[in-house]
Amino acid sequence: MNFNLNHLPERTKKTRNAGITMVMDKGISIRQAEDLIETSGEFVDLVKLGFGTSAFAKNVKDKVALYKKNDMDVYVGGTLFEAFYVRNQMDEYERYINKLGITTLEVSDGSMAIPHDDKCELIAKYAKNYKVLSEVGSKEEGILISPSKWIKMMSTELQAGSWKVIAEARESGTVGIYRPNGQAHVVLINKILQKVKAEDILWEAPKKAQQVYFINHLGHNVNLGNIAENEVIPLECLRIGLRGDTFFNYLPENIVAKMKG
Repeated sequence: MNFNLNHLPERTKKTRNAGITMVMDKGISIRQAEDLIETSGEFVDLVKLGFGTSAFAKNVKDKVALYKKNDMDVYVGGTLFEAFYVRNQMDEYERYINKLGITTLEVSDGSMAIPHDDKCELIAKYAKNYKVLSEVGSKEEGILISPSKWIKMMSTELQAGSWKVIAEARESGTVGIYRPNGQAHVVLINKILQKVKAEDILWEAPKKAQQVYFINHLGHNVNLGNIAENEVIPLECLRIGLRGDTFFNYLPENIVAKMKG
């Protein structure tokens, strides 16, 4: 930080297992990636090349190398994984990510159905050679998954070898763990947390209100994903109480009582 303030919480440092920030890169240029690294690199742990954007983005291999040089794990979006899977082209998928120098991958079935036993077999297979994230939850609005099924899927995928399980929200933040209006499914989230450790979950939270909810609910070192590249520093301010939404979170009670009258 550029100055010292009392009563700020301590953030985890790289390489983090908690307090992770995952940024969605939707096809930004090398120059924009360099800007992200210059302004926010120390706070970014994962970069997802969103959905199928790596099929069209320029200089993808160079950009992956740039991210990795700055201690950021890179992976292509789960939708691209599913696009290869549904076409029975998984050998081509591996050749593609290996060519890019990618060592992290996402196993997901948000756009199409993969039998869960098959999904866990895929996770176990890829976990031998890659850092694997797996995603739980549908990308389609109106599809509801019971809390017990969320818990079972998350638990078995972690057992199969997932480093983290991703709680689906899409970039819109209106499905999965959120209602169509973007508000959190509080009952669902709390039931999940009764059985699955918070540090094992990466919560997709593209909207500020969603980030505030999880910081207030699980603390400043909660794992958050689908963050826009220009929202990393604002998120750090939320995490440590330097933004109005979390301003009083870490102040002593006597100061809070005095300020709130």
